[in-house]
Amino acid sequence: MAHFDTEYQRLEVSYSDSPPGEENLLMHVAEGAKSQWHHIENLDLFFQRVYNLHQKNGFTCMLLGEIFELVQLLFVVGFTVFLANCVDYDILFANKLVNHTDSSKVTLPDAFLPVNVCSACIQDNAFVIFVLMISGVFWLHRLVKFIYNVCCYWEIRSFYINALKMTMSELPYATWQEVQARIVEIQKEHQICIHKKELTELDIYHRILRFKNYMVAMVNKSLLPVRFRLPVLGECVFYTRGLKYNFELIFFWGPGSLFENEWSLKPEYKRGGNRLELADRLASRILWIGIANLLLCPVILVWQILYAFFSYTEVIKREPGSLGARCWSLYGRCYLRHFNELDHELMSRLSKGYKAASKYMNCFLSPLLTVVAKNVAFFAGSLLAVLIALTIYDEDVLAVEHVLSSITLLGVCITVCRSFIPDKHMVFCPEQLLRVILAHIHYMPDHWQGNAHRYETRDQFSQLFQYKAVFILEELLSPVVTPIILIFCLRRKSLEIIDFFRNFTVEVVGVGDTCSFAQMDIRQHGHPAWMSEGKTEASIYQQAEDGKTELSLMHFAITNPQWQPPQETTHFIHQLKERVHREATGVPSDTHPLSLSESEPRSLIANLLAGPSTLGSVHFGRDSSFTNNAAAGITDGASAFRSLSPISSSLHLRGSFSAAHRTVGHTSAMSKAMAGSGTDARTVSSGSSAWEGQLTSLVLSEYASTEMSIHALYMHELHKQQSRGDVSRHTWHRQESDESSDSIPDEVRSHPNLHSRNFPRSHTFPTTVPSPSAIPTSASATCNPTVSHEGASSQGSGRHHQSGPTTDSFGAGWKVLRSARVPMGGWAEEDQAAPRQHDPLPEEGSEDEMPPHIHKVT
Repeated sequence: MAHFDTEYQRLEVSYSDSPPGEENLLMHVAEGAKSQWHHIENLDLFFQRVYNLHQKNGFTCMLLGEIFELVQLLFVVGFTVFLANCVDYDILFANKLVNHTDSSKVTLPDAFLPVNVCSACIQDNAFVIFVLMISGVFWLHRLVKFIYNVCCYWEIRSFYINALKMTMSELPYATWQEVQARIVEIQKEHQICIHKKELTELDIYHRILRFKNYMVAMVNKSLLPVRFRLPVLGECVFYTRGLKYNFELIFFWGPGSLFENEWSLKPEYKRGGNRLELADRLASRILWIGIANLLLCPVILVWQILYAFFSYTEVIKREPGSLGARCWSLYGRCYLRHFNELDHELMSRLSKGYKAASKYMNCFLSPLLTVVAKNVAFFAGSLLAVLIALTIYDEDVLAVEHVLSSITLLGVCITVCRSFIPDKHMVFCPEQLLRVILAHIHYMPDHWQGNAHRYETRDQFSQLFQYKAVFILEELLSPVVTPIILIFCLRRKSLEIIDFFRNFTVEVVGVGDTCSFAQMDIRQHGHPAWMSEGKTEASIYQQAEDGKTELSLMHFAITNPQWQPPQETTHFIHQLKERVHREATGVPSDTHPLSLSESEPRSLIANLLAGPSTLGSVHFGRDSSFTNNAAAGITDGASAFRSLSPISSSLHLRGSFSAAHRTVGHTSAMSKAMAGSGTDARTVSSGSSAWEGQLTSLVLSEYASTEMSIHALYMHELHKQQSRGDVSRHTWHRQESDESSDSIPDEVRSHPNLHSRNFPRSHTFPTTVPSPSAIPTSASATCNPTVSHEGASSQGSGRHHQSGPTTDSFGAGWKVLRSARVPMGGWAEEDQAAPRQHDPLPEEGSEDEMPPHIHKVT
């Protein structure tokens, strides 16, 4: 049990998101006044269905998609069995003659076996019978689930029509913000949640994304075993849909999971006294689920191969280069996801960064491979040209054996070779492209900036943006690899998982148990190096990595401008927006007292679309040390948005930039008018035509996206300046927490004082990291000369994370950090006490007879 020994404590929450006087509120409505939607018991599932029906464009589209999924399953199983048992391949390949009464050609039905022979072959094959039985049970389960979902979604359809006053024909043209605004509004009338008088946008997001927020937090804290170092391949990431399904099965909704229902963690997991027993129980459950995956591996593997074959064969034949295309990996989507970010918001953001990401990866094509590909394409093209010419001259050439196959293979070969030949007009500008990518994806390790031209950066980015062929291969290997990860990797982390859910679960009135990171509380989870210094009390264990809390907060506030955050959070948002607005326009702060969402976006966004010349004279006031980098970040962002934004393209097509000012001014006036009336500006489509509503929604969505991109670039520039000389703790430097007790230095074991006794036993954070002097900070082949990369001197806050009593050097570029630990699991600053103390963790079994101590967020 040594590897289960960790010392974490429960996290407290510092603020309330309910209006004053509504704490522990329970609404009572007279029996005769209750509506059909009063007091919906499972609001999580209800809001998820409302969101799913909106994303699937209405009830009819959802119903048709579900029906085709059932038919598709029957087709895959039935067609595979038919091909394996009911086709005479000797006749099909002309290895056997067919007895015809006339001299007609062999037809396709001639290769089909008679029905009695086919059924006899199936009955004599035990494996086929087993596969058919498993498939039949699975299909019946899907059928029952389909019928249940149809009944449930019919109720959601009625909710849209009767409560939200939206028809199914209007739904495809309505934004989610419009639907959400109407849900918030009808809460006052229908009281769909009886625990709160008013619903907020954050309440709805929490219920839809409750489990996804936990998964994002666990990836952010490097708790899930998805990163591995293999002997030949080096460091790699393996995170597939099958592995994700098993994670969710174990943690959230499977039998014996940590949650007793959709909104409540089991009481025993909220106590710390029986953590070792719970860890043993979870480890045993993971083992059994891993064994079940191992036993079902052959069936799942066969299904994965068949499904991939039927899904991608036609696409590969039509577009052979599609396997050379790239896609955002499943791990990348989870790593790059904000807290409280819906699926369509994430995919929209990543889709905008796809073009720049593809260009960046194409910068690293091997020159040697390019030479080989050009010559192979030449020879293959020569052969293909001759065969095509002969075919045009006489079509009987196609009757020659393997001629048609040769033409097909040569065409595929040429297409594949072309994917390795770069565009001759392409310019090598990795640093600029990486900054454009950052403007959309919002997250990037510190050491990537200035090293965009290095293959190490490219390899790490490829873990987020992988080949489609690699994605398919990982999914095919998933049935084999998933049981190994569950049994040998995840099971060892059982105690850390138990501690994570206890430490980072808070009970919110009207919502239930949620991940505390999803509260986006700067005080509890902010990072000092991300503009939260002086505003956060979080230890290193409590801090979200890579600025996740701050960036998620800004994204949610910009996406939901009507959301009313707590006072401290409001101050942080307004301060950041005002600072970005002031420094981008060069106007003193007292001239623009309002935030961007409340004032005209014209000053910042119109200048952004106009070009870098208007932003070239950016004034940074007191922060002169940030001038070059922040200005470069915004200038590069401007060029990125002008080239990638559909709004800017459409504005240029209209003929002049004055149209942009008129559009922006009109939209701004509309936004302010609707903000004054308490209505989301994105709901304007309800009173106009579908086309006008879509156009307005597109414009406002682009403004919000552009505003968030500017804030992300600005925050990264400030963070880069503040973190000069500080130890980076991003995902690529944080190590896995498998051998938790083995990572404790002997010097710390021997000292019984408070700090050394509480040294973190988790291996999540590194013991050895490269010093800043060992990391190159300049790119030799960059196209962005305005970005200056300085040495390892510390600037900004003066706060260092390399705290601890001693620092040992190993050579010139490596340091071993030995840090004293505060009771919450973080590391105290050097010669500085922890900001606040918590009670020590009780001994094993001391809380078994006591009620769980759960801090409620009201």
